[in-house]
This record gives sequence, C-alpha cells and structure tokens, in this order.
Amino acid sequence: MSGKKYDDAIKRYNRDEQFSPTEALSLVKSMATAKFDETVEIAIRLGVDPRKAEQAVRGTVALPSGTGKNIRVAVFAAGEAAEEARKAGADLVGADELAAEIEKGNFNFDLAIATPDMMPLVGRLGRVLGPRGLMPNPKTGTVTQDVGRAVGEFKGGKVEYRTDRYGNVHVQLGKVSFSVEQIEANFRAVIDEIQRAKPASAKGRYLKKITVSSTMGPGVKVDTNRLKVEVV
Repeated sequence: MSGKKYDDAIKRYNRDEQFSPTEALSLVKSMATAKFDETVEIAIRLGVDPRKAEQAVRGTVALPSGTGKNIRVAVFAAGEAAEEARKAGADLVGADELAAEIEKGNFNFDLAIATPDMMPLVGRLGRVLGPRGLMPNPKTGTVTQDVGRAVGEFKGGKVEYRTDRYGNVHVQLGKVSFSVEQIEANFRAVIDEIQRAKPASAKGRYLKKITVSSTMGPGVKVDTNRLKVEVV
C-alpha cells in the first residue's frame, strides 16, 4: 500500500515512536487523505497462543459512537422470529430460500444471525459462511432466540472480534469523519472488552502491541503504558 499520499504521510511522524491514544488517533485522522470516508481500525497483538482453543479471544463489543457504517444483516428465522427480525430492520430474512441464495454465491450482507432451531440448516452452509467469517455463533450473540434485539444491537454499533491465527485482533473504530473524542470512546470500549476477555491461561504481557490506522493510511503505534485517560 504505497503511493505519493502515503509516502507524504509517513514523513510527518516517527514511525517507531509510540503515542498516547489521543495523539495516535489525531495523527491517523490528519493523515487520512483519500477521497472517501476512510475506516479507522485498531490492530492488537495479544500475548496468547492462538493454537490453544482455551486462549482464543472472541466476542462482541458495543461501540458507543457506532461504526459509521450501514451494517447489512441477514437473519435465518421463521414465523414470529422472522417477523421480529424484519421489524428490527434486518436486510434479509428467511430460511431455505435464504440458504439457497447463499449457496448460489449471493452474499449481500455483512453479518448473519440465526435462531437456534435454524442451526442445522445454517450448519450446512458452514463451508461457504465460515471462510468469510459469517457463521453465526452463540459466543458472539449471533445465535439467539431474541433476533430483534440482536439486529438492533449490531445495526447500532455492536461489532464482533476474534484472534486470528497469529494472535492479532482487528476491530473497526469508526470513520475518519468522526471526532477524535468519538473514535477514542470506541477505542477505549474495545480495549476494556479485550482486557475483560483475557484467557485465564494466558501468561506474560497480554497487550503486546497496539496500532491504529485508517484504510489508506500508515499505522501509528500506541504506547500500551499510556492507555489510562490522561488528566489535563
């Protein structure tokens, strides 16, 4: 990911320096020069062994400032639950017909939710939903009887997170059009949640490295020793 704007951006700060969350997010905003509203993302390297199931870090976090993105939600449900999902604003609702569309390769949604009774049907789609990170899971609240509430929460700024094979977690923090205060509120919600989800068997330093960046911008390192809110 290189180009004149990117090269100009990285000349404006020391890439090896570590900043407070406020400083880092301000830098990310100032270096976002794309013609679209870039997404701000946090990448966290955790001190876990992702090969051990008990050290997998996974869950959801509600971003107080929202994501700035219209999340398209598909719901596998029938009867009253399907009606509830539609009322809550789900973009796609169905059972066999929704599964058939997915099998054809139609993935015009960002998140899938299912009622527990639909999981045998959804399970058959695992080979296509799994690699895309779209498989509903009870741990993230995407397998639930209360589909109306789940749709509302994810549309309102609730996001999933999980460690990848290298022990990294990537979470969106909003858009560069947000104020620094709005992005930082989301940043702190994510850090609090990740710390809360620390596996009991994880040894040593847990938050090893934190980097924030925009879609087209360079990464800015956050000093893990300066995560507490600074009183000015």
